[in-house]
Amino acid sequence: MKILVPVKVVASLDEDFALSDDATVPADAVEWQLNEWDTFSLEAALQLNEGEDGEVVAVTVGDEQAEQQLRSCLAKGADRAIRVWDDSLRGADALAIASVLAAVARAEQPELILCGVQSSDAVESATGVALAGLLDLAHVAVVTGIERAGERLTVQRELEGGVVELLGVSLPCLLTVQTGINEPRYASLRAIKQASAKPLDVSGLEQLGLDAASVGAHAGSRTLRLKEPAKGAGATMLDGGPPEIATRIAAIVRESMSA
Repeated sequence: MKILVPVKVVASLDEDFALSDDATVPADAVEWQLNEWDTFSLEAALQLNEGEDGEVVAVTVGDEQAEQQLRSCLAKGADRAIRVWDDSLRGADALAIASVLAAVARAEQPELILCGVQSSDAVESATGVALAGLLDLAHVAVVTGIERAGERLTVQRELEGGVVELLGVSLPCLLTVQTGINEPRYASLRAIKQASAKPLDVSGLEQLGLDAASVGAHAGSRTLRLKEPAKGAGATMLDGGPPEIATRIAAIVRESMSA
């Protein structure tokens, strides 16, 4: 079984960092690492293919600094890796990234796509489900258990209040994997050395039949600016029914963006 595992290199910030004068995060305050949720989706892919003549392909959208984390995926057992990058993707949101991953998936034709539920930096839980939508794939979110029987999977998904739902889904499909589903393995020194010989393909948008305009058309948000939050004011309690509260929240957001 070919399994595609989208992974993300995320920024971990120092606790006491401060924004620079130009309202950006200083480079020395950032440490880059593989997203925690993606370590569990990668391990799930490796376990599903154990003892089978399958292939696990890790893919990321990122610049050259992402290659170190891709190599760590190869060291843990992924068969090959793909890195997609174009300068127009810098700062791209989850929907734009999903459109790039969809192009990779169409080229690779995997039977299963395993994404992490969310990333530790953006915490949007949007990329995986958006990718399923773009590919018109059946999907299950927040999966905490996976069993395979032929071309069908039985999965457990986490619901609110600790409830677990048991579902059957046919391949091909996409799952977003929750932390705790397994125990991610560590790469041995030998595996780390061998990973350097495994294929890591680098692709631009053109090779995938995309361009900056087509990717940008999928974007749903963009960062306007960063600023320190105002200090002193406490929490605001909102009363009323859902429509009234939603209207007030929208007004608060508009006021904050125009401040």
